[in-house]
Amino acid sequence: MTELVLVRHGETDWNLEHRVQGHTDVPLNARGLEQARALAESLAAAELVAVYSSDLSRARDTATTVARFHGLEVTVDRDLREKNFGSWEGLTDVEIAARFPHAVRGHWGDGETTEQVTERAIKVIERIRTRHLVGTVLVVSHGGPLRALLDHLGVEHGPVHNCEVFRVDY
Repeated sequence: MTELVLVRHGETDWNLEHRVQGHTDVPLNARGLEQARALAESLAAAELVAVYSSDLSRARDTATTVARFHGLEVTVDRDLREKNFGSWEGLTDVEIAARFPHAVRGHWGDGETTEQVTERAIKVIERIRTRHLVGTVLVVSHGGPLRALLDHLGVEHGPVHNCEVFRVDY
């Protein structure tokens, strides 16, 4: 059996500003770097067999911090990226509500659909599972793909916070 350790990346300044990041490559801030170090310490006893990450630096840097503790390399997979929000990226929640009042009632952004994000997140997690039929695998991604995976795997959750850990036997 594969145990997945699903984690959202550490904090960025855009998280604090409630600014939509999507595919925009925003780095971890000082608190995010500390969250990544604390995550690495909390997983020090885990017997990880692999570490996977989105290609965006906020996830990759979080994953790399943990991987170093275990002497592992990070396998980067673009399919673990956050949803592409299109022209909404870089806007705050307040700016979005003002410019796109329909957003609070439906589809967010003019990029990917939630269904497209769910489809690619499930595909990548299936690839990971077929590569690692046994063992514990860390997967560092973003809120959108992680919520999709947790829903798909039947894991109850609320908002997915920075560096929050979800352990799932798969």
